[in-house]
Amino acid sequence: MAKKLLDDCFLHDKDRLRHDDAISLLKSRVTPVTATSRVTILDAAGRILAQPAVAERPVPAHTNSAVDGYAIAAAHYDQAKGTRFAVTARAAAGRPLQKAPALDTAVRIFTGAMMPPGFDSVAMQEDCTLEQSSGTDDTAIGGFITIPPGLKVGANVRRAGEDVAAGTKLFEKGALLRPQDAAALASIGLAEVECHDRLKVAVVSTGDEVVRPGSRALGPGEVFDANAPMLMALSRSAGVDVTDLGVWPDDAGEIEKRLAKAAADFDVLLTSGGASRGEEDHMLTVLDKLGKLRMWQLAVKPGRPMMFGQIGDAVMVGLPGNPVAVFVCFLMYVYPMLRRLGGGAWPEPRRFVLPAAFQIPKRKTGRREFLRGWIEMRDGAMTVCKFPRDGSGLISGLRAAHGLIDIGEDVERVSDGDLVRFIPFSEFGILDQ
Repeated sequence: MAKKLLDDCFLHDKDRLRHDDAISLLKSRVTPVTATSRVTILDAAGRILAQPAVAERPVPAHTNSAVDGYAIAAAHYDQAKGTRFAVTARAAAGRPLQKAPALDTAVRIFTGAMMPPGFDSVAMQEDCTLEQSSGTDDTAIGGFITIPPGLKVGANVRRAGEDVAAGTKLFEKGALLRPQDAAALASIGLAEVECHDRLKVAVVSTGDEVVRPGSRALGPGEVFDANAPMLMALSRSAGVDVTDLGVWPDDAGEIEKRLAKAAADFDVLLTSGGASRGEEDHMLTVLDKLGKLRMWQLAVKPGRPMMFGQIGDAVMVGLPGNPVAVFVCFLMYVYPMLRRLGGGAWPEPRRFVLPAAFQIPKRKTGRREFLRGWIEMRDGAMTVCKFPRDGSGLISGLRAAHGLIDIGEDVERVSDGDLVRFIPFSEFGILDQ
């Protein structure tokens, strides 16, 4: 069963929120809201675990050969001179030997085959010299094998449990499963896992001046809707199911009807622009009527005004209108919130401290600033470069960047060589070029 949000979880008592304060408030108030269901391992990647995953058996389940070659008992091998062994048995993956061979002989063995009892080392076949008896080949029992000197005890053997010991907790509740994690779950014998259902998110555009590309030509004063396709793609990177609800007109009655229905059908509603109380900003008025509205003034650039609200258990987020501000605010605040609402742990993006290859002679303190940038190699060392223009409407800066440069509230200037914090877009599930 889905959990309930805290009542009015976006309420705060500050005129302006610093970045860390906003993150702390969201982390403390936002909780998972989705139900859970059984998911097959084939569909587990990209889902959030609702229960811990514990290995009931070791991986590998048995000690086996890591290569094609010859298994021996090292106690009968001369590491300094090498040794000649009679080949008395053949072991293949999935076909364990029914009878234990003598320990002073060699066993022809293939990758993945169980090691015979008492045999502890494997020589790779290309390192050995085979003396075949009449009518035999290297896949048959018979003949002799000479193993050269230098083979280490335990060479080319995968011990039972060396990857995962029985009883190991592979994943905590709330883990976001990657493709390699699905492989790990399958390796311990799990066919299904309990996962949170995907969060249902809707993207809404508003405004009589907003035109969807391809629908018609622009008229005077109109703009193409660049934010909706970006928000759709960004939401998918957070592992949610996202739906495009189109462009809503500047009509209070129509917005009220559509908003009430959307709040009943979706967990989260995302809008961009219109985060003010102008005469045509009907979204705010309707949200006040249907639920609870909180306007956040953030001490960040780009960004600043953001709208958070609730209609029942549906969350509504009103992002700024400029594409760069939409992008940055989504990554910093919406992306981790979606992950948490969907049952995951709150993701903390890693910041890599590197020298700056740019200058900011003087800047306004008291606000956090997120610049668009990338990493370049200079004189054999990594440095952080900044997109030369800072306008919030410059999509070209987002295209050029590979991450965000995080400039703290108290930094007055940045000079070449100063250490700055860089957050790669990959921290938010965005593939790099």
